[in-house]
Amino acid sequence: MPPAALQISLADMQGFMEAVSNVQEKELDLILHSPGGQAEAAESVVDYLRSRFDHVRIFIPIAAMSAATMIALSANEIFMGQHSQLGPIDPQFIITTPEGPRSAPAKAILNQFELAKKECKEPSNLAAWMPILRTYAPGLLTQCVASQELAVRMVSSWLAKYMFASQENAAEKAGKIAAWFADYESFQSHGRRVGPDQALEQGVKVLRLESNQQLQDAVLAVHHAAMHTFSGTPAMKIIENHHGRAWITQSGQVRIAVPGQPPTSPTGTPNRAAKRREKFRR
Repeated sequence: MPPAALQISLADMQGFMEAVSNVQEKELDLILHSPGGQAEAAESVVDYLRSRFDHVRIFIPIAAMSAATMIALSANEIFMGQHSQLGPIDPQFIITTPEGPRSAPAKAILNQFELAKKECKEPSNLAAWMPILRTYAPGLLTQCVASQELAVRMVSSWLAKYMFASQENAAEKAGKIAAWFADYESFQSHGRRVGPDQALEQGVKVLRLESNQQLQDAVLAVHHAAMHTFSGTPAMKIIENHHGRAWITQSGQVRIAVPGQPPTSPTGTPNRAAKRREKFRR
């Protein structure tokens, strides 16, 4: 599947609206497994869910990375197994280059520009740097700084408002945790693992799935069912509730019948069974 098709996007709001539409409870258990996606889309999802539910528990069966980590940090509490992981929330940018699109962390782009300013003082280095600097579109550096600040501000506000709502030092504690998750210099890779022990060390309210065997079995059963669905069907995303209402995006060819022409098989050849039925009708 194309990686971009699996990411959290604003289109997923339709899925959450569908899954929540017949839920009357004011407490939500959300099983979250995602590679991440757009921070702005994560903000929309969080704002919507928090407007519908007074208390949110988020379960991480395997991984909730990047923007999915941001969603997880909006919960009142997070359940993780020893195998589960969150990830850094430092923003990533897609840059167009002559060789094609390239992904880079915002902080890495800023660091590289500072290095270029130093090295370009030596004229002999200009030839090497010019192809790189040509990919820096207008506003890119400002966007990098703004995106970093936005990620920290969103997550710190959610932590203070929900997870640490009853604590006197909520804002200070939330700010430190959000800054830690967004620190590219420490992680050095957007795909680094943040396990339950690390999250607990930072002050995140993490509960262990292993402490309740029945609960762990139930969460992992849902996760494994979803994984079997992904492996055996064209499904790419599943947002489903406990009443069976689901929103599923799929990947695959869509065939549209053209009036006056016999249907074709997946290889493009006429479907013989369809032709026989058409002959019988005549």
